Amino acid sequence: MRVLLALVLVLTLAPAIPADAQPLAAQVCSVSCDTLDPSKAQEETFPVPEKVINGRRVVLHVSDKDAMAWGSIDNGSTNDAVWLDRSWDGGETWDGLLGKASIPSGWTGTRTLMYNLADPAGHRRGLIRACGDAAGVDCTAWVHTAVCAAACDGSSGPSGDNQPVPSTTLSNRRISLHIDNRGMAWGALENGAGGDEIWLDRSWDEGASWPDGSSLGRTSVASGAGAATTRLYAVADPVSKLYGGAVRACGRAVESQNGSCTSWARPASDRTGAAADALMYSYQPHTAWWLSSWWNSAVAVTTLMDYQQRTRRTDLRWIVNEVFEKNKGVFPAGEKSGDALEGNFISRAIDDTEWWGIAWIEAYDLTGDRRYLDMAVTIANYVQGYWDTSTCGGGVWWDRERTYKNAVTNGLYIRMTAALHNRLAGDTVWLQRANAAWNWFVGSGMINSSNLVNDGVTGACTNNGQTVWTYNQGLAIGGALELWRATGDSSLLARARQLGDAAMSSLSPGGILTESCDPASTCDDNQKQFKGIFMRYFMDLADSTGDASYRTYAQQQADSIWRNDRDSLNRLGQRWASGGTRDWRTQASALGALVAATPPG
Repeated sequence: MRVLLALVLVLTLAPAIPADAQPLAAQVCSVSCDTLDPSKAQEETFPVPEKVINGRRVVLHVSDKDAMAWGSIDNGSTNDAVWLDRSWDGGETWDGLLGKASIPSGWTGTRTLMYNLADPAGHRRGLIRACGDAAGVDCTAWVHTAVCAAACDGSSGPSGDNQPVPSTTLSNRRISLHIDNRGMAWGALENGAGGDEIWLDRSWDEGASWPDGSSLGRTSVASGAGAATTRLYAVADPVSKLYGGAVRACGRAVESQNGSCTSWARPASDRTGAAADALMYSYQPHTAWWLSSWWNSAVAVTTLMDYQQRTRRTDLRWIVNEVFEKNKGVFPAGEKSGDALEGNFISRAIDDTEWWGIAWIEAYDLTGDRRYLDMAVTIANYVQGYWDTSTCGGGVWWDRERTYKNAVTNGLYIRMTAALHNRLAGDTVWLQRANAAWNWFVGSGMINSSNLVNDGVTGACTNNGQTVWTYNQGLAIGGALELWRATGDSSLLARARQLGDAAMSSLSPGGILTESCDPASTCDDNQKQFKGIFMRYFMDLADSTGDASYRTYAQQQADSIWRNDRDSLNRLGQRWASGGTRDWRTQASALGALVAATPPG
């Protein structure tokens, strides 16, 4: 390794590194927070040349796996110093002296702590360089000045040509934004004159600002010509954990200082990939969830795992471990849920706990890592403690206070227990529980005479006639299908078909799946995700039966979403036939529908 032996020896012998100054800027958190010890780095690379200052070597160390960097100085003398600068505007200005450390007496080198390359929560892309003071101050080059995704900024040779937003005009010039099939963008100016200019702006916060992405690839129309194009630029920065970048094309006529720009847009040629990218825009890497909704985050990460399974994509695989490790601990009420989280994803809300059990079964299917399946077993054992035959003859309680038996809790339990049987060699216990739960569910009357699932049972143990929510319909389908795979009982497959057919005929006015709260736009944050859950299990029905009518229905949902419920940033809303409220919950739900329409990879 290129780190100097003197520095290695110093770091081995010294328990701590003294610092002259604390960071002058607010702490930034990505996968980890600023000031992580370099001993915890997942890798060490040297992407820019070191800087030699009066014989001292100042080195910038980078771990792209952590999206962090640190600096070191060696061959030095007492009080020589090293620090990092970090810029949020492409190097025009910077936060300096980050982690400044001076060489102690008797040492020949030292290093800083680690600092983040970007601020995903704040949607800012940074640049970092290492600087040293050794009877003179100098710095390395900035690292990662070009964004690299499918290709790097400034490349050429687009693969395909899509125009996601209308062009704009300026003094008869036509200015257009183009994005290829890989997500690389460029701008074009036509009907122009020599000296006209075309460029791209790139924003990491959906067009609110673009301090490090202004005037990318600015190109002039040559004398005697009438058109020009920019080079290609990336719209996502996976190294920095920045997803959902946006671009626009801008131009200026030679005879004026005024310019004109297209609307902001994101790549849209790959529907599922575009929707997943927009969902990741709201993901919080440091806390590994989507803010403000505990069970909804379980469903969101499950949907992203479905997406990866379906498309054989691996670029988002890293979040599975992050979500697992950072959320399996204990959290007080109000931090991630209204309830206290007691470890292993357990809380007083039984259905919330079950959603995480379903997520970790999917994680096991995606990765083959047994610790995820073991966690699902831990969760299922907890839930089993709320199976109660003393009230209504069976069923799992909705909450620890044992106030209600409903469709969601029991639909999740059936799917989870049958799935565990199908993945645990030699199991008989979970199969027995899955059979008992299905028989109780069917006997409870919650599936009404129209093959629609009402919300729960009354205190007298009869169907309470409450709202038919799409996710309850989907979970009933999913439970029947997983138990059919466990037993081979064809009546279960037939029942799943009845439930699916009922949803198509009774829950889909005009052929588009509709929640009861959709028409009045009154869906709360929970209800915003219900339809996507239905589509997850409807996808299972289509796969299990091969029925063309089911695949046609799934495609119809996806086409309507893309045509009627999407903006130029690929944000997807609540009402799949006509748009509506948009947030990360509606995004995850609509992504579920797009995945359901995607053929298996």
